[in-house]
Amino acid sequence: MLKISWDKNYVLSLPENHRFPMEKYDLLPQQLLYEGSISEDNLFIPKKASNDQILHCHTQEYLDKLVSLALSKDEIRRTGFPLTKELVEREFLIMGGTIECANYALEHNISMNIAGGTHHAYSNKGEGFCLLNDQAIAAMHLLNSKLANKILIVDLDVHQGNGTAEIFATNPNVFTFSMHGASNYPMKKEKSDLDIPLEDGIQDKAYLDLLDYHLKETLDTFQPDFIFFQSGVDVLKSDKLGRLGLTREGCKTRDAIVLSLAKENELPIVCSMGGGYSENIKDIVEAHANTYRLAQEIFF
Repeated sequence: MLKISWDKNYVLSLPENHRFPMEKYDLLPQQLLYEGSISEDNLFIPKKASNDQILHCHTQEYLDKLVSLALSKDEIRRTGFPLTKELVEREFLIMGGTIECANYALEHNISMNIAGGTHHAYSNKGEGFCLLNDQAIAAMHLLNSKLANKILIVDLDVHQGNGTAEIFATNPNVFTFSMHGASNYPMKKEKSDLDIPLEDGIQDKAYLDLLDYHLKETLDTFQPDFIFFQSGVDVLKSDKLGRLGLTREGCKTRDAIVLSLAKENELPIVCSMGGGYSENIKDIVEAHANTYRLAQEIFF
């Protein structure tokens, strides 16, 4: 059974003026339930990650400042959110959700977090609407628990997974693969194990050819036993922040490539949603919903 982490606080804990397009976290499960792609049994409410789990990726100093709401004005500005107790609790929930998803994926081959994909969070700071790095924390949970040995993080959000790259810069057991807009945020990129910078306006075929080639090559050379997939839909042409030219069908094919290769290679996979900032909320929800529909079709 496909298990999906979702909690109402994914949206409710955000300040009202920051809820668009974050309301997708409520609209997405509603859409999937309405159309019958999932049932209530697929959804689970996550538990908060523990401090110990978070400290495998983030520094004690940063975590202490975050929990005590003691970040400087500049540090808060970089995150993009006003810092509140509710926001920090939301982050702990998202982290816990992805950890639980990793455990479910070992049992059911795939699991998904309605939120997450917080790839701009560094070991010692937050950036770009990311305070803590959920996929990094869940990857370290698997490694430390000896539930996985070699982890591949496939980051297909339009923005480079800079925080993830920094956290795993010296870890040979985690391979960071980021395919992102060359001229998009963050302007200063970190060095992933494999970076594929994309020119503005790239369209479906060129994008998908690059992904198919490099992902297959990475699977062959690195030979992971677990995958995390950051499936941001800000690659769409309609995205206000994206600059790329993918159609919704192209984005769906992108997801099908990643999920099908995971299935064919018998690799457990966890998907976190990542970004999406199209003007029309329907474009965002539909693109994300395709990832869930494909998960059901390919794995179940």
